[in-house]
Amino acid sequence: MIDVEDLIALVRNYNPRTNADLIRRAYDYGLRMHEGQFRHSGEPYFTHPVAVAAILTEQRLDDATIITALLHDTIEDTRSTYTEVSELFGKEVAELVDGVTKLTNLQLSSAASKQAENFRKLFMAMSKDLRVILVKLADRLHNMRTIRSMRPEKQAQKARETMEIFAPLAGRMGMQWMREELEDLAFKVLNPEARTSIIRRFVNLQKETGDVIPKITADIRSEMDEAGIEADVFGRAKRPYSIWRKMEEKQLSFSRLSDIYGFRVITQTEADCYRVLGAIHHHWRAVPGRFKDYISQPKTNGYRSIHTTVSGRDGKRVEVQIRTRQMHEVNESGVAAHWSYREGVRAQNPFAVDPAKWVATLTERFDEGDHDEFLENVKLEMYSDQVFCFTPKGDVIKLPKGATPIDFAYAIHTRIGNGCVGAKVDGIRVPLWTRLKNGQNIDIITAAGQRPQSTWLDIVQTGRAKASIRKSLREEDRTRFVKLGTELARVAFEHVGRKVTDKALRTAAKTLRLEDETEVLARIGSAELSASEVLEILYPELATQTHEEVTVQRAVVGLAADQNFRRADCCQPLPGERIVGITYRGKGVVIHAIDCPALEELEDEPGRWVDLHWHSGRHAPVYSATLKITIANDAGVLGRICTLIGQQKANISDMQFVDRKPDFYSIIVETELRDTEHLHMLLTALEAESDVAQVARFRDLTRKP
Repeated sequence: MIDVEDLIALVRNYNPRTNADLIRRAYDYGLRMHEGQFRHSGEPYFTHPVAVAAILTEQRLDDATIITALLHDTIEDTRSTYTEVSELFGKEVAELVDGVTKLTNLQLSSAASKQAENFRKLFMAMSKDLRVILVKLADRLHNMRTIRSMRPEKQAQKARETMEIFAPLAGRMGMQWMREELEDLAFKVLNPEARTSIIRRFVNLQKETGDVIPKITADIRSEMDEAGIEADVFGRAKRPYSIWRKMEEKQLSFSRLSDIYGFRVITQTEADCYRVLGAIHHHWRAVPGRFKDYISQPKTNGYRSIHTTVSGRDGKRVEVQIRTRQMHEVNESGVAAHWSYREGVRAQNPFAVDPAKWVATLTERFDEGDHDEFLENVKLEMYSDQVFCFTPKGDVIKLPKGATPIDFAYAIHTRIGNGCVGAKVDGIRVPLWTRLKNGQNIDIITAAGQRPQSTWLDIVQTGRAKASIRKSLREEDRTRFVKLGTELARVAFEHVGRKVTDKALRTAAKTLRLEDETEVLARIGSAELSASEVLEILYPELATQTHEEVTVQRAVVGLAADQNFRRADCCQPLPGERIVGITYRGKGVVIHAIDCPALEELEDEPGRWVDLHWHSGRHAPVYSATLKITIANDAGVLGRICTLIGQQKANISDMQFVDRKPDFYSIIVETELRDTEHLHMLLTALEAESDVAQVARFRDLTRKP
């Protein structure tokens, strides 16, 4: 375990003005609080907080963060309290320790819904003080370095959580070195055979070709000397997980993988960066499509560097990153550079980003009410690399890799995204699902009245676009549901001789604890609430009439005790329609709708007519009614129509296609319904569906009664 004086020496290396006494007191306090506690490895527990503090000194962080690292488990695991920490070390440290404690208690690898909620809490903690996450990342890094002492199932859980959450978070914060180490440590747990195989192949490659890193480093230095550029050159082999991921993404074998070496050239000035680029491209051939200029177009976390891949010594592909010293410091520390110290004062690095602004850009436009949507969008943002595209006016738009013209449109303005009907890339019309590339000029084509399509959600990549599309779809659905609910309520109220009024609906809303009468109508339209339930709330005396279940045997009133009935196949009368019975020898009474054309043939036989009416109670959904529906010939439309019918509590008993065209289908669907109100509700819901061109009740008058 690092002793306190060694830890203070690490801090003094970058901050000679450190409060050594406060660090000593925090060290002694943490040691005392954790006395008698041990890690899974058998070591004293306090070795862990000290190791976390040492990791943070590598980022040259302030005293408050180092002290927080020493105390980060005290409130959770010992008799220490927030009040005591605040009194001894100040409110700033107490708040940070409390924040880390709350993060530790979040089960980020739990069930999806809980994980989404906890992920939001994690980002809320970040927005208050990003140093909480810096301590948590260092905590996770040390735990992963010492993970072998845990149970195998616990190792797997922590490794998955690290790979899914903490590694990409470190990368998104600009701490690429930490991301790579976390990924590789998790890879070692989750897929040890693959990692061992990569290492073995790499060792064999070095035996065959020798260690090429010093040779290529010497080549680059020689070019710098020849060009008169003062620069430092460093080379390294990429980590096993980085190599394995590239093999998986590109479906390449190890022998065909080229750029497994990376080199950095650190210069004094920005102008030198471009001189270095010119010298390297003059000496080696650049690989097409492998050039990125993050100096002129920096990442949101402050990352600046020029990336190029060239065919180096012996034709081996080599990735070269070119940056200034100040850029390199930010690239290594990422957002943490905001708190870094040099010579006892806060470093004034012009490339360090404001943490508050960074968190704001990461969580911009995420819907506050939907935890799952928030989780999806944050993960999209965390994993994304970037492409840079241009508007017709020359403005630069930053987008994640794989973004489409729709993402581009929403990045400009929500109104542009909602109205997008097409796009031109470099002057050529392209489909909206086209993946954009660096440097392309994008011209968005809009049209009045255009609305986002639900299929766009499967196309777009950015959280902003997904959130805007979902919001628009919700608003559109709500308008449709309110319209549908208004019509259903009108029919239901008229059925019992009442009239729908705003006052009546407001009364129902108050009873149901809903916002207003519009919300009542929206819920009726979406089938979350039935018009009959609203009637029962407003007029309890109608409850029996409205909800009494009527069996098929007593569905019709007016029959003699020895008479049975059946419905005519030609007109399929439903409860709620005016009906008449016609007696048939050996068939009992056949019920027709009063407007059935078949009755014209029986006008001269009044003796066969029986005056009947339906029972006024609630009927079971067993009465067949046939619909003719014309729908768009697109993938998934028929499934959505069947789902919609089911949502209206109607059963499909038969279906047949009667007309097939390239752009539409006509189908005959036999449904089982309760009554005319149920039929009207189903027809209205189908008419409101955008993929339904026509829908009507279908009566086959060629059928015999």
